[in-house]
Amino acid sequence: MTRLPELTNAVPEMVAIRRDLHAHPELGLEEERTSALVAEKLEALGYKVTRGLARTGIVATLTNGQGPAIGIRADMDALPIHEETGQDYQSTIPGKMHACGHDGHTAMLLGAARMIAERRNFEGTVHLIFQPAEENVGGAKIMVEEGLFRQFPCDAVFALHNEPGLPFGQFALRAGPIMAAVDEARITVHGRGGHGAEPQETADPIVCGASIVMALQTIVSRNIDPQDPTVITVGSFHGGSASNIIPERAEIVVGIRSFDPKVRDELERRIRLITEMQAASFGMRATINYERSYDATINHVAETDFLRDVATRFAGRENVTDLARPYMGSEDFAYMLREVPGSYFFLGSRVTGEEKPLHHPAYDFNDDLLPVGAAFWTELVETFLAAKT
Repeated sequence: MTRLPELTNAVPEMVAIRRDLHAHPELGLEEERTSALVAEKLEALGYKVTRGLARTGIVATLTNGQGPAIGIRADMDALPIHEETGQDYQSTIPGKMHACGHDGHTAMLLGAARMIAERRNFEGTVHLIFQPAEENVGGAKIMVEEGLFRQFPCDAVFALHNEPGLPFGQFALRAGPIMAAVDEARITVHGRGGHGAEPQETADPIVCGASIVMALQTIVSRNIDPQDPTVITVGSFHGGSASNIIPERAEIVVGIRSFDPKVRDELERRIRLITEMQAASFGMRATINYERSYDATINHVAETDFLRDVATRFAGRENVTDLARPYMGSEDFAYMLREVPGSYFFLGSRVTGEEKPLHHPAYDFNDDLLPVGAAFWTELVETFLAAKT
């Protein structure tokens, strides 16, 4: 696999940065320390650094001659998970950890920033986008709304995510949909509480809620085309406090994932209708707080073709795969791709097969992936902004 010889001296610093970030995780829109560290490193490399987009976001710009502009994004936020890795550099903040590898993404792009600045083997403009709040607040959407691409026009934008489920160094990409849209429905069933020994005097919201849960399972199997990837997950059901008490209400939280906008609309329509009608059949009322979150991540064809070509030269055809199906996870890079052509892809980190999955309390980013990602970003930028000879 291709390496840049110049990266050899940069690897220890990348590892040190990654582990420092890992020990000091910050949640979405709280990345003050992370943002300051990133800005300091980039300014020392000669980049023009703009702070404050989406509160803690950073954009670092480097121009070398006339030419197009490219954007590369790394996410910076951690998750509200208590770490169980036992590493010397594990989180120093209880209840927060880098369980998704954003510490690695940030260190990787900083390594690339160093290579790009030192080599100056391009003509045009590089915008390095260090984004906050990917996990749950939608930092990409906020950056776009605050003028990201008006201030920093890009001809294309790219992002990656490490994937412990893929072999080390393998690139996985896909034109079109690659990550799902995600929505959430919070359902409250309003019943009439009372003594468990006198159910006839009550309206039991738990029984009604159980019926709603079961009825929701028919939407994907009976209302949606089997060829349209769709998931409805009842992830939370709370009601009551004791075996002899029928409660006043029960609460259900539902996660919904889809790709097609028409399917997304139909899912909401059916969830609302089933919930209301099931409750009515029990003589009760149900209210729904339905929130649409991240849109589906849709890669552009031309930019994905370009990405595939660069990855193939970089890693060899045997290490580049086109995904047959999109992932059902979600990603707010979707909002950047709505504004600018680009592509999102995965970079494998599996070595032993014992690696923990993303969002696991014992997950840890594979530091050996840092020079691979940094070298690839450098090559991608230099290829896109090919210096004229």
